[in-house]
Amino acid sequence: MTQYAPNPTQTPAKPSNGLGLTGFILGLVGLLLSFIPLIGVVAWPLVILGIIFSAIGISKAAKGRATNKGIAITGLVLSVVGLVVCILWAAVWKKAADDINEEANREAVIVYEITGDATNVSVTYTTFSDANANTKDETVATLPWTKEVKTKGYVKEGQVIVTTGEAGGSVTCTITVDGKEVESNTASGPFEMATCDSI
Repeated sequence: MTQYAPNPTQTPAKPSNGLGLTGFILGLVGLLLSFIPLIGVVAWPLVILGIIFSAIGISKAAKGRATNKGIAITGLVLSVVGLVVCILWAAVWKKAADDINEEANREAVIVYEITGDATNVSVTYTTFSDANANTKDETVATLPWTKEVKTKGYVKEGQVIVTTGEAGGSVTCTITVDGKEVESNTASGPFEMATCDSI
């Protein structure tokens, strides 16, 4: 008499939910970090990995090898939103860098002007550009007096100081940057000083 071994009962395979869950966690952490300026840089790899793991998790769930399709889909959505936020931050930083470079290369026109009835006045004007300061002195016999200076750099500032002579009289200094008057001051009497600056 032939004996047959009983068929062993096959245990169903455990669902492989690890990748979908990993994608969800990476997407959530990446999304939260993506809103923080500068620190959000670390969100880039997290959300990209979140997209990859979530997509694999969705694929496994579709084939019946995982049971957490909802978590994997949520992870994919969170990762995609985090990636969009990262891209927006990158655009903002690029725009800011472009604006700074454009401002540094932009030429500013500073105009120093002295008016009044004083004679033999002393004029000192200084143009500031980044770490440089260029100062010049002039003695002006009669007014009005005007000097135009062009400068580049992140810093584009100027200052003018006018001092009346022994004979006195009145003087008015004016400083203009790119066509916009920044400051104007008046002094009168002997050896009086008027100062204007755009700082």
